[in-house]
Amino acid sequence: MTVSVPPRPREVMTALVSPEGRRDPYPLYDALRAHGGLVPVKPGLMAAVGYAECSRALREPRLLVQDAASHDALYPNWRSHSSLRGFTNSVLYTNPPDHSRMRRLMSAAFTPRRVAGLEPAIVRMTDRLLDRMARLGGDGAPVDFMAEFAYRLPVAVIGAMLGVPDDDRIWFRTAVEHVTVALEGVSRASDLAPADRAMDELAAYFTALVGRRRRRPADDLISALVQAHDNDGERFTEDELVGNLVLLLAAGFDTTTHLLGQGLQLAFAHPEWAARLPHDPHLAAGYVEETLRIAPPVHATSRIAGTEVDLLGTRVPAGTKVLVLLAAGNRDPRRFPEPHRFDPARPDVQPLSFGAGAHFCLGAPLARLEARLALPRLLARFPGLAPAGTPTLRDRLVVPGHDELPVTVGRPPAAGDGLGDQRNSRYR
Repeated sequence: MTVSVPPRPREVMTALVSPEGRRDPYPLYDALRAHGGLVPVKPGLMAAVGYAECSRALREPRLLVQDAASHDALYPNWRSHSSLRGFTNSVLYTNPPDHSRMRRLMSAAFTPRRVAGLEPAIVRMTDRLLDRMARLGGDGAPVDFMAEFAYRLPVAVIGAMLGVPDDDRIWFRTAVEHVTVALEGVSRASDLAPADRAMDELAAYFTALVGRRRRRPADDLISALVQAHDNDGERFTEDELVGNLVLLLAAGFDTTTHLLGQGLQLAFAHPEWAARLPHDPHLAAGYVEETLRIAPPVHATSRIAGTEVDLLGTRVPAGTKVLVLLAAGNRDPRRFPEPHRFDPARPDVQPLSFGAGAHFCLGAPLARLEARLALPRLLARFPGLAPAGTPTLRDRLVVPGHDELPVTVGRPPAAGDGLGDQRNSRYR
């Protein structure tokens, strides 16, 4: 009798960061989970791959995000990179009490009432972009869904909230594409050169915009944050103000962009659900939650044990880095029966895709709202929407997704045409 031995965790992690592993990480997540929900990889590194373990790690206050102090210990030269400095001045890489102080200020922008009040504007923006897609693809020409819709809608929404003029939003996509490389983790310093340039450009832009709003306030988030800073300088430093504005821009549309892209990819792979989505008003929420579960826009985050922690019965020594693989937790068979099956009718989903605990994503309700409104309207407007070639995937581990997703808007999908024939374990 032959007994199958799962590959060692360290081998799996090496495969996970390879180009092949980044293209389809789900079999590797399963291989890690064969060793348990919280897996020692090597001294000083553990990986949380079970749903319960990921959820607990995100909520454990003794597990800290990588802040300036931990960067000093791990990457002595990190301060020479403006991309790392910028994000470390934001809530993303800050621990209490500074994190609590900044988050209180920023959370006022994402109250349930404020987010719900954006629905009419999101519908108008969606319909304008669908009109644009109809014009671009009216003669049967392929249209890149990512460039013409999935990017433009969330950047318009977060741009309107921040108070960014329409004409200034065109160059944001490239800048954010570069600056978010800094969120993938430091490997080689040379990899951060484009991220540093993008952070410098974004910081200069927001510094100038803050100056204009200081002289002439408007009804937008930047004006509100400037007022909070100026009324009490201890509430926001100037660097924190700019760092959080860059974060709000980057997180405000990068993750939503790829949520929309994954939602459409899944519609092509599962036409039975796509056909129902425009006509069943109760399905949209479940469709978005299942998309977030099975193909989340963010796959991983990390924590560092400030002291020794017992995490659901496993000892995590002080100083240990815990890689929290959200996408692996979302497919834990202990939590989700048939975890690789896409089922928008699945009950009690609660994906981990936007994190949990003190660092739960402030923009999660807005991203969900945009996807719930946009995807049904997209499929209702273009019932013949179909793939128009092979999509191009981002070469990322933390925030994967599509660089390009070409579609045609005017013809019905033909048998054997498109992404339904290109399924891998991402879309099973």
